[in-house]
Amino acid sequence: WWLAQPFRCLAHNGEINTIRGNKNWMLSHEIRMASLAFGDNSEDIKPVIPAGASDTAALDAVFEAICRSGRDAPTAKLMLVPEAASPDMPPEHRAMYQYLASVMEPWDGPAALAMTDGRWAVAGMDRNALRPLRYTLTVDGLLIVGSESGMVVVPESTIIAKGRLGPGEMIAVDLDEGRLLQDRAVKDRISGEADYAAMIGEFHTLADLPSVEDAVVRYDRAELARRQVAAGQTIEDMELILSPMVESAKEAIGSMGDDTPLAVISDKPRLISQFFRQNFSQVTNPPIDPLRERHVMSLKTRFGNLANILDVRDQRERVLVLDSPVLTGEHWARLKAHFGGAVAEIDCTFDAGGGPEKLRAAIQRIRNEAEQAVRQGKSELFLTDEAIGEDRVGIAGVLAVAAVHTHLVRSGLRSYASINVRTAECLDTHYYAVLI
Repeated sequence: WWLAQPFRCLAHNGEINTIRGNKNWMLSHEIRMASLAFGDNSEDIKPVIPAGASDTAALDAVFEAICRSGRDAPTAKLMLVPEAASPDMPPEHRAMYQYLASVMEPWDGPAALAMTDGRWAVAGMDRNALRPLRYTLTVDGLLIVGSESGMVVVPESTIIAKGRLGPGEMIAVDLDEGRLLQDRAVKDRISGEADYAAMIGEFHTLADLPSVEDAVVRYDRAELARRQVAAGQTIEDMELILSPMVESAKEAIGSMGDDTPLAVISDKPRLISQFFRQNFSQVTNPPIDPLRERHVMSLKTRFGNLANILDVRDQRERVLVLDSPVLTGEHWARLKAHFGGAVAEIDCTFDAGGGPEKLRAAIQRIRNEAEQAVRQGKSELFLTDEAIGEDRVGIAGVLAVAAVHTHLVRSGLRSYASINVRTAECLDTHYYAVLI
């Protein structure tokens, strides 16, 4: 029953498809999370998300923590479930979203939400708007919001307004003043409460960083072939996966089903990424067409934004924004040069003749090196298997990243460093998705 809706502060129709990532990131945020509103009891609210919580229960817990720390319900909604960036968005709204995006990663639906903090009652949509949300307002001040019109029967003569919320939109009622605010009015109020353009400081992009000479390493044919074999790449991978992406800048499209056995029951050696699959309700979620995807989804990645998510006065002055988490060799060199002394490069290879115990020892080594680097003030961990050779075998990129990430979370250090990985194994989009 403790997972029955409504929860303490909100209810929602749909599901949070990013829930696993959101829960994992909250563990990292909790390391620095504190608020004057909680006084000496800041540690008592951790973990914010209780064990066994559903996606709605997890969102409710984080929403309440944000509201109790000093932000109101409309602001918490924009932090957690923002609208998609649009070229027509007012500049003050854009600055507000840039700041909020640097504080908290989005909890993406499809989701239609109803929430309250005691003063504000809010109804809102996620950026995709794949769940309906309609409202009716009567002459005597009754506001009815739900997934369908007519859920509450009222005389048609008493209705003064009807509407449907679109992607990223919201309406809010100020219960203290008895006012109903439409979407634009809510966002104008929040964006005007602070100088968000000044609070985000100077955001940099990859294009702002100086180029690096001789950044791309080139191998002769024999060395390239050796490295491809060492990374588990086959002729089939080259012809069917890599070549179409190089030629057309998109995934290859095939007309036949995938009849290969699942990695867990296959007799053939498989990459560790192939043991993972998507974990959401794929059948019940509507497909996202390329036009909608271009407007509502983003691959932007940020550096320097892991701070206290409950600090309402926190400045975001040294944030680097990338358009994509996928880097070229030249981009990798730019990042290393930009971060300079904050970089700790960790070798993710081990002795080829040592057997399984050598792999176990190597994983423990990179964990220890990562922890030591962060404790010494390094904020950028660069994991690489470039040292692969005749006597050195690379640790799977997924395994190395997972080992370092979980170790830093358990050590209370994850929010003090970013993890970057360079691995020869990463060849297809699925591997990138697993890494991220």
